[in-house]
Amino acid sequence: MTDSIMSKAATMEIPINSNGDTGTLPEDDSLEQAAKLQWSLDEKVGSSRGTRDLQQVMVSGPNLNETSIVSGGYGGTAEGIIPTSSIKGPAVRYNAEFNKRIPVTGFDLRTMARRSSVPPTNSVTCHIASYSHECQGSNMHHSSSSSSMMAEQTTRGVAVEKLETVKKWGLNTYKCTKQIISERFGRGSRTVDLELEAQIEVLRDTKRKYENVLRLARALTNHFYNMVQTQHALGDSFAELSQKSPELRDEFGYNAETQKLLCKNGETLLGAVNFFVSSINTLVNKTMEDTLMTIKLYENARLEFDAYRSDLEELSLGPRDAVAMARIDAAQQQYHVHKDKYERLRSDATIKLKFLEENKVKVMHKQLLLFHNAISAYFAGNQQQLEQTLKQFSIKLKPPGADKPSWLEEQ
Repeated sequence: MTDSIMSKAATMEIPINSNGDTGTLPEDDSLEQAAKLQWSLDEKVGSSRGTRDLQQVMVSGPNLNETSIVSGGYGGTAEGIIPTSSIKGPAVRYNAEFNKRIPVTGFDLRTMARRSSVPPTNSVTCHIASYSHECQGSNMHHSSSSSSMMAEQTTRGVAVEKLETVKKWGLNTYKCTKQIISERFGRGSRTVDLELEAQIEVLRDTKRKYENVLRLARALTNHFYNMVQTQHALGDSFAELSQKSPELRDEFGYNAETQKLLCKNGETLLGAVNFFVSSINTLVNKTMEDTLMTIKLYENARLEFDAYRSDLEELSLGPRDAVAMARIDAAQQQYHVHKDKYERLRSDATIKLKFLEENKVKVMHKQLLLFHNAISAYFAGNQQQLEQTLKQFSIKLKPPGADKPSWLEEQ
């Protein structure tokens, strides 16, 4: 009886799914395909014990004492339901080493057989690819969002800093404008250093006069240059006429030599005058201008100091509550800051004015002596004294045509 039941159990199909319910499977999920998968597992794992366990599962099925086996087709008996307790055979045993050798989770044997026999379709492949792209896209989205948050925080910090700068500038401008208006209408007081203010006025007047001297010296240079060029052209004309007029050869020759000598001395004088103009230009537009820039900073610091001083005086005359005392403390701090700035720039302006006066005396002494000696030697016709003057002041004359570009540069 037991042998007949075992033979029937070997030929019948046991449709038990992963939940323990009975059902039907398609034709590709047969025991023959499961057996093929069994032999492939034998080749990979190489375990006889795992093979016997797998065969026992395929032949005897799981040891379910609370269920029954329903025979279908294959010429089954009329009993219909065969109790599983009557089937003798080894139960399914758990083999931990077998699971380690085949690390497959979430799939049963029938699912593996089905996948081994049915090739993956395009839909499955597309689903896997789309899932990987979604994972990559989520990672990229996370990184981009974090970077955008960092950029937003940086931009916000820069905007806050700019806003604070504009706020301070606006408050300072308002106070200074108020101080200027009050000074012009005689309502406010200003800090005055009489000695320094007098020196500043002298410097500005001196700068205006030196600018006038510089303008006239440049005009003299331009006119004298044109005269030298005219003398040079006149000397060439006399020399040409001396060759073409035999009866006036000597007279044209004398005049040609005289004009050439005057042209040579004129070029020497032009070198001295150009050096004089260059030195005056440096003194006026660089040295004096630098000192005036420091004076301008000093005047701005004086205006800010008076503005914050007036603000502190107005707060001191007001009420003495907690809010007013806090404002007075803040105004005192700003007052001391601008006072230190004002005193520092006043000291800088005083020092620069002193150095400028010393430098101006040295430079103008040298340049005025040069200008006098050069002009006197030229109009006296003393060529040797004129050349000696240039050597005394270390002035090197450029050869004629030195300012013109070479033939290669023109090409």
